[in-house]
Amino acid sequence: MEWYCDSMTSYRRLKTLEVRIGDLLLGNGHPVRVQTMTTTDTMDTAGTVAQAIRCIEAGAELVRITAPSKKEAENLKVIRDELRRQGYRTPLVADIHFTPNAAEIAARLIEKVRVNPGNYVDKKKFELIEYSDAEYLEEIERIRDRFTPLVRICKEYGTAMRIGTNHGSLSDRIMSRYGDSPMGMVESAMEFLRIARDESYHNIVLSMKSSNPQVMVQAYRLLIQTMDREFGACYPLHLGVTEAGDGEDGRIKSAIGIGTLMEDGIGDTIRVSLTEDPEFEVPVCRDLVKRYSARADRFASGNILTLPAFGKLPYSPFEYRRRETSSVGSIGGKQVPVVVADFSELQSISPADLNTVGYDYDAVLDKWNIGDAAADLLFTGDSLPDFALPGTLSMVCSVNAWNRSLDKTQFHPIFSVPEYPTSWDGGMHFVRIDTATIPTYADWLQIRKPFAGVVYCLYTSHPHPMASIRRFISSMMEDQVYDPILICVESVETTVDEQLIHFSTEAGALLLDGMGDGVWLTNDEKRLQQSKVSGRTYLAVKDNRQFLNNTSFSILQATRTRISKTEYISCPSCGRTLFDLQETTARIRSVTNHLKGVKIAIMGCIVNGPGEMADADFGYVGSGPGKITLYRNKEIIRRNIDSAIAVEALIDLLKENGAWLEPSTN
Repeated sequence: MEWYCDSMTSYRRLKTLEVRIGDLLLGNGHPVRVQTMTTTDTMDTAGTVAQAIRCIEAGAELVRITAPSKKEAENLKVIRDELRRQGYRTPLVADIHFTPNAAEIAARLIEKVRVNPGNYVDKKKFELIEYSDAEYLEEIERIRDRFTPLVRICKEYGTAMRIGTNHGSLSDRIMSRYGDSPMGMVESAMEFLRIARDESYHNIVLSMKSSNPQVMVQAYRLLIQTMDREFGACYPLHLGVTEAGDGEDGRIKSAIGIGTLMEDGIGDTIRVSLTEDPEFEVPVCRDLVKRYSARADRFASGNILTLPAFGKLPYSPFEYRRRETSSVGSIGGKQVPVVVADFSELQSISPADLNTVGYDYDAVLDKWNIGDAAADLLFTGDSLPDFALPGTLSMVCSVNAWNRSLDKTQFHPIFSVPEYPTSWDGGMHFVRIDTATIPTYADWLQIRKPFAGVVYCLYTSHPHPMASIRRFISSMMEDQVYDPILICVESVETTVDEQLIHFSTEAGALLLDGMGDGVWLTNDEKRLQQSKVSGRTYLAVKDNRQFLNNTSFSILQATRTRISKTEYISCPSCGRTLFDLQETTARIRSVTNHLKGVKIAIMGCIVNGPGEMADADFGYVGSGPGKITLYRNKEIIRRNIDSAIAVEALIDLLKENGAWLEPSTN
């Protein structure tokens, strides 16, 4: 195994054990399976069956249903039987958190149970307790006593199990020894996995979910490495970013976390957790799976340009550390990653054109208003704007345009490889390199000697794009080259959903590993269509440049490399939800979306909050029918507020803690 996967330079699925879930086989090279979770009350048999059927017909291969108590667990049989009567044999999964008794009932009735090791036996009180080694072992034995009956039932009935760790619900015991860390997530699952293996039970899938894609990716990589070292084998992996949210942000965050792992052949089943009806999650999953099915076919053909093998990996894939770079203008060094807006298709550019990328010109006052999501660089191609530009905006143009420009300090040229000069004293400049044809920095040095002030714009025509660019950047790190890099990604997909996934995986995967000092996204607007989901237009693009700009900033936000807006950690609805989650999320977003950098968690029930809120600054959590509890971090501030006034109470809480700003009237 190559650090945490079968290969970092060619596309190969990670070899995992085979698991049977009813009639469905998972792992061991079988197709990546798509799943989702119902949002109905489990006791509403007709509603749950109807929603499950919509999910199945949308393409779900597993359907998860919450079972918070014994009565819901018992009703799973009724739901299963009705689905079978109507001709649907899709395996069902019981979602269990605090109730081992419910898990033991469900394991006798349906094909799979999911347990969360953070709250299946332990009760989370957010207490820091010092354990001696002997006391820690006593706790493990207590878990063994409570967990083993479920393992034996699953083994007897042929029921599969997912051991699903969540970052935000690690037990006090794990937190006390490992902290709020990816390694703590791994050990939480491994404790339960070792108990199952002691019973010779192996029909197990594992997951490492977090609302933070950085944490999620690191945890899965550590889990793979840990299983390989301890067992010499890996169990199948269920991938997902928990509480991803809704709309474009939810899709981007999910695609970054899931796609980063799938880029390296990791993942046997996936679920995209959106604060939307579950049938809308399924097409996003299918688009992700389709990317890698096609890639596997291309590599199977054998006609793929081989990337140079790694020697020693020059960075740690298990922790975030941004690549060290020198500063060139506004790019690199300690500065946040930049966003490039591509205006090269325009013959001429007016001040009004910049509205789409965050700049609003006030002609009366003769000033520019600059938004939080304003592009940092403008690529104008062969055009040279003839008006006074915002002072914060750097200009990049073709060599021909730069030669025509009167002010060589305002505009900076971008060279192709053949154009790159043999001598240069013009300061800041850019060069575009296709890492498929120039795979390493050493190969580049064979062609040209780079000069001070260079910024590399890396793109690729390789069929394994992210790995190709990663290999070039890694070679720069090996050679201790500190020039900054822009990650250039072009999408040729025809739907918004597919483009969001493409941009998020190709750029996001590199940013999560600390690579890249900016992003430059491009597409062909003529190819872009509006997505259709269940007969309705979804995620329509009103302006392509605005779409690309917003997507760039959303990717930087989701990778935690540049914060430009409010972040919402919003769980998908399920049968435990105590209020209309989609409507409430929209209401909260509408009054708080101007609070740059504030993280607000919106959780449907006490299962998902406060634990699942992870690193949120403030939490809005359902605590009973029509009742809300407000949190600051993980501390309860106000209990059982009437939901009719709870959004206003949240605003009051933000004000009391200095996190509130009045919305701008501009």
